Amino acid sequence: QVQLSESGGGLVQAGGSLRLSCAASGGTFYAMAWFRQAPGLEREFVAAIGRSGRVIYYGDSVKGRFTISRDNAKNTVYLQMNSLKPEDTAVYYCAADLVVGVIGRTSYEYDSWGQGTQVTVSS
Repeated sequence: QVQLSESGGGLVQAGGSLRLSCAASGGTFYAMAWFRQAPGLEREFVAAIGRSGRVIYYGDSVKGRFTISRDNAKNTVYLQMNSLKPEDTAVYYCAADLVVGVIGRTSYEYDSWGQGTQVTVSS
């Protein structure tokens, strides 16, 4: 059974940093990604990484501030978030693709999801 479990969310002041982790189990994970969803808004792409770590994509709103990485030995993907802004406040979801293919930037391209972790950035 595939399971994804996020951790590392919390409350931080604007300008601060957080590091999210997503531990995956129950499969071989190819593309892995982070999405976020704020109240009343659609789920937004944050970052994605291929299995080798060589191919990485970021959403425009987080480029230069967030860094995605992964440790395949631990089946874990990370999201280092720096220079956080109040508009980064959202529930952050980890997603994984168990099928070899393109590294997706839309939610429907991922077949496994975590429960989400809340990130709140105060001004």
